[in-house]
Amino acid sequence: MSAAAAAHVLLFPWPVQGHINPMLHLASALLDAGLRVTFLHTDHNLRRLALAGAPAPPHHPRLRVLSVPDGLPDDHPRSVAGLMDLFESMRTAGCAAFCALLREETDASSRRPPVTCVVADGTMPFAIAAAEEAGVPALAFRTESACGFLCYLSVPRLLELGETPAASDEPVRGVPGMEGFLRRRDLPRVAPSSDADPVPVLLAVAGTAARCAESRAVILNTAASLEAETVARIVQRVRGDVFAVGPLHARPRPAGVEVEPAARDDDDGGCAAWLDGHADRSVVYLNLGSLTIISAEQLAELLRGLAVAGYPFLCVLRPDMVSDCGVGHESVVREAAAAAGKKALVVEWAAHRDVHRALRHRALGCFVTQAGWNSLLEAAAEGVPTVCWPYFADQQTVSRFVGAVWKTGLDMKDVLDGAVVARMVREAMDDPEIRAAAQDMARQLRVDVAPGGSSASHLERLVGFITDLSAGQDPSRDDDSRPLVRGLVKEK
Repeated sequence: MSAAAAAHVLLFPWPVQGHINPMLHLASALLDAGLRVTFLHTDHNLRRLALAGAPAPPHHPRLRVLSVPDGLPDDHPRSVAGLMDLFESMRTAGCAAFCALLREETDASSRRPPVTCVVADGTMPFAIAAAEEAGVPALAFRTESACGFLCYLSVPRLLELGETPAASDEPVRGVPGMEGFLRRRDLPRVAPSSDADPVPVLLAVAGTAARCAESRAVILNTAASLEAETVARIVQRVRGDVFAVGPLHARPRPAGVEVEPAARDDDDGGCAAWLDGHADRSVVYLNLGSLTIISAEQLAELLRGLAVAGYPFLCVLRPDMVSDCGVGHESVVREAAAAAGKKALVVEWAAHRDVHRALRHRALGCFVTQAGWNSLLEAAAEGVPTVCWPYFADQQTVSRFVGAVWKTGLDMKDVLDGAVVARMVREAMDDPEIRAAAQDMARQLRVDVAPGGSSASHLERLVGFITDLSAGQDPSRDDDSRPLVRGLVKEK
């Protein structure tokens, strides 16, 4: 048996859609490299996907899917407002269930190959600590942007300077490397409904990031071409190695069995057929992700702005995303479709539906997004300009990078007025410099994930790192095992 085949990695994502998806892409990468993978869902998420009609993951001889309870009742909303409930429950009941499962999965007397390494979401450093205490080496996977992670690592300094998140253009000095363009309104917000995050919440987030920095290694779903300076700053702040392996979804796949459920052509709400009837780069795509909550008035302004902009648009809505709709959730999509008019297609978001396939269609000209990191990476990989209206977390920081650093789109944070929406959509659709920057980024990302590219090389190193750990070696203690430092940090 090869060293890679002997390695058995347990992947444990934070149980929300935006964290599960990149972990699935990582599972695909590790399986393609010959490793064995166990993917650990929560019981609630497995039931939710089954009830939504999601197809089961295709069979792979080296993949198993297991689940543990998250400790919350099934009727808990698990929305942004309840994320701290989920965190506390996962830290206690979820972690206890994880420890029990890990004991079973590392039992040498079992007929199954034992788990030799754990990769846990960086939101759950308690899972990393539990694995290490059980004698299983563990790595952290931070699924947000590198710029967002660096902001979280910088929270103690930000608090010292009094630079907390706020709707203010006051410059921020507390995040290294971002002093020239970051404002207080661009800092990650944990509590999207308030003007400022409570300090205890900020400290809890900072503590999670700091504990990740103490792990054997940190995996980032980003590329050197996107965030080289930021990744270099992170390298200087963490104990172990850093692997910038993204965007994982854009990695070339060998022919064979897929790990993620294949999207069906007849399960896209009619998007592909509708897009086929439009000219190249003529359609605006609106999708605010799996967690964003907006008011009925905000939705009306979005739809009004898109209509005034004058382009046909595709709008993907979650029935539960409007907080004060005044009608049943099932009516939200229907009423939005009526308000949008004949130039629009409004479809319902589904947990299992690959709605972002629209980004790969030739008709797409612009993406109005909440700037979630997964959404932004998918747009970046396809060269689609973005108009960003961030909701919470690192979306605030990512949207600033889009508008001020990468210049692949526009930042519309802290305002939602129909006239502004129309103006920014027109600019993103018509500005040749924005489109050129977006297409240049897409070309570079294709180079990054291709064999020999920076992300592909980091992924190869990651596989070797996990293989060594699984064989009882500890490359995290080898000073020469961190070529990223030499590659990204300027020599003094």
